[in-house]
Amino acid sequence: MNCLFCNIISGKIPAKLVYQDDTVVAFDDINPKAPHHKLIIPRKHISTLNDLTVEDRLVLGHMAEAAQKIAKELNIAEQGYRFVINCNAEAGQSVFHLHAHLLGGRQMTWPPG
Repeated sequence: MNCLFCNIISGKIPAKLVYQDDTVVAFDDINPKAPHHKLIIPRKHISTLNDLTVEDRLVLGHMAEAAQKIAKELNIAEQGYRFVINCNAEAGQSVFHLHAHLLGGRQMTWPPG
């Protein structure tokens, strides 16, 4: 499999890691949309949100817990941040390995896109 995020997880492609544990890895987005823009990805390759299985049901909760920890470290937890998952091309997903965007450090607008 030639997946960009799997190659980051394996260390074949460098990334500025900000968090990692046995389930997820988080790193700086290379095209940030906010002062703080991190990507949180599961170590297991799951292509899209639609591909989650019953066995994967804890992955999203773990991704959210990682987002909380990172937001606290960045001192944006109390002022606010956005936790976003895009599913498929029309929603803006460009890398087909499940990932969440953690965005913060500025006022967010609505609707987002």
